[in-house]
Amino acid sequence: MITVGDVFPEFELTGVDKDNNFVDIDDNGLLGSWSVLYFYPKDFTFICPTEIQGFDALVGNDVDVLGFSPDNEFCKIAWKEDNELIRDIEHTLVADCSNQLAMEVGIVSNEWVPYRATFILDEDNVIQSLAVNALDTGRNHYEVERTLEALRAGGLTGCNWHNGEDFVA
Repeated sequence: MITVGDVFPEFELTGVDKDNNFVDIDDNGLLGSWSVLYFYPKDFTFICPTEIQGFDALVGNDVDVLGFSPDNEFCKIAWKEDNELIRDIEHTLVADCSNQLAMEVGIVSNEWVPYRATFILDEDNVIQSLAVNALDTGRNHYEVERTLEALRAGGLTGCNWHNGEDFVA
């Protein structure tokens, strides 16, 4: 598995944007800004919409947010149209149909779907944070946001540090 300090692998995939248009997504589009890339097992599942809706709260915090699963772009559009929680999300859902990117980063489970992995990348696509959950355990976007803010702050941040607080002395 790739880890903190590694450059996130190059990729070129198709995604579905906020207007349900197909868009080409690649790693070069992430350069120059912080990014949160999260993987989820499958579309049309029960936990995933709660996470996707949560991750959408990060949009607008000067961060690129992308969600990846092995289902294709047509499935993503159908799911967005069908599911009230994700219908109006602002970030792009990306089709990693072959699981190639998930395999390259080392997060494919025995069920042949990606674990619930979250990568926070800096402006150079270097991994600054990585968390991986079991398939049945959803993530808390508030902690992802807190971690992102702490990483961008550039100082010693305690476990409950929030933006605007003093650094650990």
